Amino acid sequence: MATEMERFLALHDGLPRQAPGSDPATQDAVRRLRPHGLPDDPAVLDIGCGPGRSLMMLGRVTGGRVTGIDLHEPFLAEAQARIDEAGLGRRMSVRKHSMLELDGFADGGFDLLWAEGSIYIAGFDEGLRRWRRLLKPGGLVGLTELTWLAKDRPGEAKAFWDAAYPAMRTEAENRTAAEAAGYTVLDSFALPAEAWWDEYYGPLSERVAAYRQRHAGDPDWTAVLDAAAAEIDLYRRFGDSYGYVFYLLKRVD
Repeated sequence: MATEMERFLALHDGLPRQAPGSDPATQDAVRRLRPHGLPDDPAVLDIGCGPGRSLMMLGRVTGGRVTGIDLHEPFLAEAQARIDEAGLGRRMSVRKHSMLELDGFADGGFDLLWAEGSIYIAGFDEGLRRWRRLLKPGGLVGLTELTWLAKDRPGEAKAFWDAAYPAMRTEAENRTAAEAAGYTVLDSFALPAEAWWDEYYGPLSERVAAYRQRHAGDPDWTAVLDAAAAEIDLYRRFGDSYGYVFYLLKRVD
């Protein structure tokens, strides 16, 4: 019998994205990092690369050697297919690897670490501490993290995220935490609403509707689908109070 996590992953398999994001946001983040020492041919590690949407954009806009890691094999297979189709196998690759156990990567091996919508798995503070050794001196980080944007938080939204992601903080708190972990915060910006809807919540809403028909009467699937629908509806009503923020960091040495 499938676990709740397996159902969650199956619900997201084949979607354009597995978290809010957009190609323009990825491009903008790389553009903002350029003046801060990003080399012309950087070694890049995409941590929690999923099916490779950001991975492919990183390969195109950095011109570097990009490695993606993830644990979900269907995501890795899709990412590899994208690499093969683009003919970028000489400088791009994916590996089945946990972001929590990175002993297989040498200290100082990367110019840029990337993590769109994934650092929450390790925890913002813990992820930054664990990953810092992977960077060359002065190396760069681009990541997105779910963040409170409004001082006054709607009670329903606060209750939902207190249960689903109690580690969620404000942008100022995350900037302070990044500095404490050994980084300078170069820049930060919130993703626009379309980065939530166009390639994530929109397609996910259609998937939820289709799966309700496919798994009608299955209480385990109903629970997973209800949770996804509730999250989407919450953002529709209260999305101005929270969002994903891009944090652009530089290792301090």
